[in-house]
Amino acid sequence: MRVAMTLSLPRQPSSVTRARHVLTTLLSLTGADEEVRGHLAVLITEACANAVLHAESDSAVDVTITIDDDVCRLEVGNRGSTPDGVGLDAELPAPLTVGGRGLPLIAALADGADFVPGPPDRVLLRITKHFTDVRAPAR
Repeated sequence: MRVAMTLSLPRQPSSVTRARHVLTTLLSLTGADEEVRGHLAVLITEACANAVLHAESDSAVDVTITIDDDVCRLEVGNRGSTPDGVGLDAELPAPLTVGGRGLPLIAALADGADFVPGPPDRVLLRITKHFTDVRAPAR
């Protein structure tokens, strides 16, 4: 089964909830277990929250959800720029720091996540999550 949906949402906090609801609805059509659904809910929430927080003020938050058999790909983009040195292997901030945990959380829960190069005024985060365990078996 292949399902794809693209949304262009306003840069406001309620868009995070809207994107998560759409994802939840699409996942209901699949055999994804509750743990995978929970991980995907966190992934889209963190990615969209970062876009709302860091996008240019008049930018939309563009979300594409693609489910292809047992793989879900989330793409969250906006107008803005990726800060220098920011990657998905970012260290967790100090325990009492407010914020800064989104990218490390995405890196920990996703099977793959990268900022995709594009036009200089666009940020696109692509996240992949498999419905089944894709790690190599232990020897």
